[in-house]
Amino acid sequence: MSIILESSNAFLKDYLNNASPTGFESEGQKLWLKYIEPFVDESFIDNYGTAYGVINPGSDFRVMIEGHADEISWFVNYISPEGFLQVIRNGGSDHIIAPSKKVNIHTEKGYVKGVFGWPAIHTRHGEEANLSPKLDNIFIDVGAKNKEEVLEMGIHVGCVITYEDEMSILNNRYYVGRALDNRIGGFCIAEVARLLKENNVKLPFSLYVVNSVQEEIGLRGAEMIAHTIKPHVAIITDVTHDTHTPLMNKKKLGDVQSGLGPSVTYAPAVHNKLLKLIIQAAEDNNIPIQRQASSRMTGTDTDAIAYSNGGVPSALISLPLRYMHTTVEMANIEDVENVILLIYQSLLKIEHNHNFKYF
Repeated sequence: MSIILESSNAFLKDYLNNASPTGFESEGQKLWLKYIEPFVDESFIDNYGTAYGVINPGSDFRVMIEGHADEISWFVNYISPEGFLQVIRNGGSDHIIAPSKKVNIHTEKGYVKGVFGWPAIHTRHGEEANLSPKLDNIFIDVGAKNKEEVLEMGIHVGCVITYEDEMSILNNRYYVGRALDNRIGGFCIAEVARLLKENNVKLPFSLYVVNSVQEEIGLRGAEMIAHTIKPHVAIITDVTHDTHTPLMNKKKLGDVQSGLGPSVTYAPAVHNKLLKLIIQAAEDNNIPIQRQASSRMTGTDTDAIAYSNGGVPSALISLPLRYMHTTVEMANIEDVENVILLIYQSLLKIEHNHNFKYF
């Protein structure tokens, strides 16, 4: 039986379709906070936009579950006299997929529609036949006559740009859309809070349900909120690559496949005792898991949180994702449910002042 309710799916659709580019996450965070408020005792937002709710506040033992809210995007960097926009990245945006994509340029007047243009194949001959998108040759067309008209639209250097692609469900098996990395993580931790509330679970610690900002440009939101909350334990959720699609190298990227469950990571930042507890929770509750390793860093908020405050025992639970940083990211619905269950069951194993000392 699915643990994701119809109302949860409605929230997920609204949440994914709403734009939350790095540094401009406020509208998405408002949606997320409104959804979790019935399931938490307190809710807050910090100076840069990280949102969090607290269950059983006031305990001297603080546990954090965390995802990140921001999505990749672009900035307007230059407006040509003819009215075309040149861009720079805001996060890890992929220039290869940009041509022919529809976009929203965020202005104080609201969205302005535009497209990433590209010269027709008929016009490219000789050396130009193999012309490929590069950061310095992609451009946005907003249908303006010139630069002056662009400025009249409210567009200026520094405006942020997002793709307009929206969420769908493919073959009753996959969520598809932009920004599953990692608003799907924010969805998962919100669902954990819902399950705790609906099952009337009384936790022996304060639980902080945290949706961080600015992960895509250096884990900055997690860095800030970890110093605010000072957690004693942290479970982070993010996405990882499904390496069973074409052009993926399993020997380099690991062997992870959609539909086979969440992936747990072995890495220097991952605390071995906490990881063992999570694996035990999976085994005790018949939750399928996969395993992967990261040599120096996980590349997720785990790194920022684990190395804060003199060291916070932290672990990473990842959702296999196809086509990361595109507008057609795909996540298996059963994997999403199992991420939620694994975090939930892991929390039930943590005791007040749980001993996570190294040895």
